[in-house]
Amino acid sequence: MTGAPRYRVAELAELADTSVDTVRFYQHRGLLDPPRREGRVAYYDDSHVERLRRIRELKDQGLTLQTIKRLIEGIHPADAALVAAVAGGTPARPNLTLTEVADAAGVPVTLLESLVEEGLLAPSPSGSERAYTEADVVAVRAGVKLLDAGVPVDRLLELGRRYRSAADDIAIEAVDLFDEFVRRPVREGDDPDAAAAAALGAFERLLPAASALVGHTFERAVLDAARRRIAEQAAD
Repeated sequence: MTGAPRYRVAELAELADTSVDTVRFYQHRGLLDPPRREGRVAYYDDSHVERLRRIRELKDQGLTLQTIKRLIEGIHPADAALVAAVAGGTPARPNLTLTEVADAAGVPVTLLESLVEEGLLAPSPSGSERAYTEADVVAVRAGVKLLDAGVPVDRLLELGRRYRSAADDIAIEAVDLFDEFVRRPVREGDDPDAAAAAALGAFERLLPAASALVGHTFERAVLDAARRRIAEQAAD
């Protein structure tokens, strides 16, 4: 359209607060439409600016480029709603560096680096340096209490590794159950918007329910194990 804004690639990158290399990379990956060319000059418009800002927003939520591409290309509204819900599943937006978490919890940052390497402290997948939240500080402080009580750090890490492995397996089964009995059935309806609302509503209800159930079961298992140990020692 005559008079519509148009931008060279460097201007586009500046407007979208990104780099020229990133613009070209997104074009190569099919995330950004090609520019309009006049001779040897390529021009972009406001739709490219908005697309770049949208990609950045989704990346900040922790989505991979593959998932972002599917969202941009158009997926079932129920799946889009679930993607948004999962991306926003962390109560607090990551805004802390690992060093800030260490300072707040009163532990060496090298200890937290080992937790990250073990997969026991998971940063946001956004790639930002500020990939942690106050919830991570709370979790680290809980671990510090166990260390202060005399639990050796190597034994605590081993317990964490085993728990994480078991939790991963159970989480996969839980997602499979949700997929089979909730997500797929709601997608079969004729109203995509209703399906999206139903899927999102189910996710928002079932995630805390599943978390509470697993947490309650683990706590009861620990208490039962403690009672058995006390009874065994009393019998000796």
